[in-house]
Amino acid sequence: MKNVTVTMEDAVADWARMEAARRNTSVSRLVGELLAEKMRHDDAYERAMREALEFKSWGTSSGPYLRRDEIYTRGKQ
Repeated sequence: MKNVTVTMEDAVADWARMEAARRNTSVSRLVGELLAEKMRHDDAYERAMREALEFKSWGTSSGPYLRRDEIYTRGKQ
């Protein structure tokens, strides 16, 4: 583990102290946990974005795309 110095506004420091007390932990541990959660969230988002961008298709197309009017009249025939 690394020790770091963090500079924050007084109101943020007050909130962090109250939140840490509410969770029965230290401000240092609270900040570490919040940053770890942010890191996991960002990693999951990046992974999902990469998978979505690599997604090719739900199936294969056998011809050109239908026009809007063809989609709605197709089942009425």
